[in-house]
Amino acid sequence: MNLARAFTEHPASVGESYSRHCVCAFGFGARMVGAGIACMIHALLPFLFVRTASRAITELNERMIANRRAAPPRSLTSTTRLPS
Repeated sequence: MNLARAFTEHPASVGESYSRHCVCAFGFGARMVGAGIACMIHALLPFLFVRTASRAITELNERMIANRRAAPPRSLTSTTRLPS
């Protein structure tokens, strides 16, 4: 397995550099963790964070769809799959 390709193939497939993909993925993850913590607090105190998780899911879905539209078409030249 080509180590450089392991770090660049997926980001390139979504039209991003490795560093841009790292920033975007970290941002998505942080938003999901925050929404998850809000859900756990909401479970104990149902009057708090009533719409926090649903807003986060909607926002992340819209961002992901917008990023897919902006990304160039994926290359179909690679036949070797890397572990996901």
